[in-house]
Amino acid sequence: MKARGKGVNSEFRPKAYFGPQKLEEHLLSNVHGGVVRNRMREMISAGHEKEAQELIDEIVNDGGEIATYLESIHPMFMGGNYLPERQHGEVEIGRINIKSTTYDVTSVYAGRSNGKIRLRVVDEYGGDTLVGHPEMETERPLTMGEFTDFFLGVWPFIDVVMMNAEGDLGEGLDFFWAESSFYPDFDLLLRQRVIEAYAKAYEQDREEG
Repeated sequence: MKARGKGVNSEFRPKAYFGPQKLEEHLLSNVHGGVVRNRMREMISAGHEKEAQELIDEIVNDGGEIATYLESIHPMFMGGNYLPERQHGEVEIGRINIKSTTYDVTSVYAGRSNGKIRLRVVDEYGGDTLVGHPEMETERPLTMGEFTDFFLGVWPFIDVVMMNAEGDLGEGLDFFWAESSFYPDFDLLLRQRVIEAYAKAYEQDREEG
């Protein structure tokens, strides 16, 4: 079943969360910063994989000096650096980056727990931006729709976008980008949900006006 937009299959379910990763995703998973990760992805896509790998290795092994230096240049380089560390065996399932002053990142980690998959939503503020229970267990990977419902049920993504964009759909769509190596259409689904939220708000305003 297709839902929320042509070409976006909310029933898509990855085969697994754990196991071998593509080299690109493995490299990028070691970069916490959202803006820096995005730049590394662009370099790899442009065929500069070796240079990107060298930069990533330097970032990972420098004890945080590069991250601290970049943060001193512009606060947007702070985004993602203050997410909690993943526990042993955990992988990042998806993340949402927003263009706030510090380009905050909210993420979902997955790990194994008593034969099940344990998912947890994490932010850069010790959970202060989360509104729902941040953890759940599942027998198998979630569909993209289930994953999105869980994520947005814990972190009020739509409210954050609409509050910062002040009713402007174009600004709302430009305010974020989402990433997931397990759900390739995650960003597209979020954009469709933002469009739906703005349409609903418009209808409510028209009825009340």
